[in-house]
Parts: sequence; C-alpha cells; structure tokens
Amino acid sequence: MASNLNHRKALLVLNGLKHVGPIMLRRLLDAFDHDPVAVLAGDRKKLLSVKGVGEKAAKVLAHWSEHFDISREIERMKASNIRFIAQPDDAFPPLLKEMYDPPIGLYWKGEYNIDRPCIAIVGTRRATLYGHSIARKLASALSQLGFCIVSGMARGIDTAAHEGALEAGGQTVAVLGCGLDIVYPPENLDLYKQIAVTGAVASEFPLGRRADRQSFPMRNRVVAGMCEAVIVVESAVAGGSMITARFAGEQGRQVMAVPGRIDQSSSGGCHQLIRDGATMVTSVDDILEELRYTRPTQTEVELPMESEASQFEFNDLERQVLDCFKGGELCLPDQISQQLNRSSAQVSATLMGLELKRLVAKRADGYFEAH
Repeated sequence: MASNLNHRKALLVLNGLKHVGPIMLRRLLDAFDHDPVAVLAGDRKKLLSVKGVGEKAAKVLAHWSEHFDISREIERMKASNIRFIAQPDDAFPPLLKEMYDPPIGLYWKGEYNIDRPCIAIVGTRRATLYGHSIARKLASALSQLGFCIVSGMARGIDTAAHEGALEAGGQTVAVLGCGLDIVYPPENLDLYKQIAVTGAVASEFPLGRRADRQSFPMRNRVVAGMCEAVIVVESAVAGGSMITARFAGEQGRQVMAVPGRIDQSSSGGCHQLIRDGATMVTSVDDILEELRYTRPTQTEVELPMESEASQFEFNDLERQVLDCFKGGELCLPDQISQQLNRSSAQVSATLMGLELKRLVAKRADGYFEAH
C-alpha cells in the first residue's frame, strides 16, 4: 500500500496516524534507515521489533490507508494554503532539530520561514492587565530588536505577545495545539488571520485534530524547542506555562520569568521559576544580557513602563481614583469611596469613565485594576 507514496507523503501519513507518537516515530525511522516509505511497507515482525510498537500500532501502520486519507489531506491543505514542512527541509525551524523528540514535520500556514532568533513569551489565560501590558510591550521591544516572537495563540498572555509583535511590525509564529483548520480560541480568528499574513501559524497535528489534554503539552514542547529562550509573564504554580518552562529547561534553553505581586496566584509560577534559578526579567536588557546579544544600535529599547494615562487630561477626582491603584493595587468601589471620602455614585461614575478610556478594568471578582 505504500508503493504510491513518496518520501514527503509518507512523512505526512506517519505524522497523521493517531497511535504513533513522536518518540515512536523517531524509533521507527531509526529502525528503517530514516525511510518513511519503508516504515509504512514494513512487515509486522520488524515493526514489532521496534521498542514501544505493540500490536495495535503495528496494525495501524500496516493498514495506514484505513486510518488516514492522504489524498483528502493534501486537497484540504491546498485549499487553505497550508504546506507541510518536514525535518529535512531548509524551512524546518533549526532549533527543533536539536530536540530529543522533535515532530517529524509541521503543518505551516504563512509565507514566513524562521530567519532570526526566536523567543517564546507565554503565560496564563487569565492574565491581569499588568500581565497583558508587560507581554505586549516585551514582544514589541524584542520584535524591534530583530527577534521572532513565538507563542501558542491562547487567551491572555499568548494573545498579548502576538499582538505586541504585530503592532511593532515584527515577526511572530503561533504554534497551535490543534489542526490548522481549527481556530482555538475562536475569538482569535482575526489574530490568526493577521499572523498567517505576515508571520506563520504552525502545528504538528493533522487537519481536523481538536485540542485536548494531550495536544497542549505537545504544543508547548514545540514552542520551547523552537526558541532560544522562554519568558513566562504570568502563570500559576500549576499552569500550562510551567510545562513549557520545564521543556525549555530540559532542552537547554534559557528560562526567564517576569515577577509580579506576591499576593496574586497568577504570579506564583513566575516566582517559583525565579526561586529555582530562572532569570528575572525587569527590562529587555535582562533578556539580551542572558542571551549574550548586544543592541544593534545605540537606541535604547527598554521595557516600557509608562501608563497610557499620559494621553488624557483628568479632573481631580479621576486623578485621586487612579492614585488608589498605584503599586498594582486592586480596589473595590466601596474601598475607593471610603478612602477618598466620596459618594459611591461619584466613584462609580468616575470608574466608568476610566473604563471607557481603557485605563482601568473590572475583574470577574468585582475588583478593579489599572493598566
């Protein structure tokens, strides 16, 4: 059944078989002299001699056409302008080849190929305004310095990182934990389209594969493997970004973390990483120093900490309310009212005005926080 397959199509088939993971694929290719066509044409006895290959996997490999429709996959790829970049290709991200269990190929949407050092910026889906702001500004500054920003296009920090790179006119790559024909989360459809136009959206999963508990860690290992460093902006101790950081450490990449408030769970993971030896990031220079890069020009590109408030003029009450948020404070309207000795109606109206100016935002727990 493998007689009509060439090398690339055979790799596409192997990549799309559900019961054959990255480590098993590497062992199979080693056993068959790195010939994917030979793997799919291999006899049962030789397949079973490969460590980790059981009866189920051997049966799937021997009857692969019953499990993966290669013609349909290629047609769908062409219709969506998606290509499959295999390990031997020049366009395959170079650092991925150094991993212990790299994907044998990546589905890739976008004309951009990795042509510069990559840095991952990752973090919690439930990011604070502080986290959003820092991730966006870090990504923007690093893009201006010539780095490609890699993340997972998830809600929260990932989204902010991609947006920061795009706003700076830089390059960004989104690595998905599902097939490229599925936009997840769905509200990031416009972001997906923007990245695909100027950068690239990538996945090791075949079209139609939905995200699940297994696919996200696999995605995270690719994010870490593509990059020289992983920067965690906000993460709980048990957050998914901690998995990305662990993969980065195992693969010899630099692990960095942005500190946050000690009383917020969304910073607990970052503080643990810093305590365990990750580089603490308080400016872009911290990143450049750790990676031993020098600035390409004399122009200072610091991590911007200025508030957007400088764009507006405020009355006395607005200034007083904003002062309540200094130091990253989280405030309830009643607390502000008591602190300023103002009526609840005055404070509520002022908070609404500041929300419209996108200077404060109301959290799910009723507290307000400032950008």
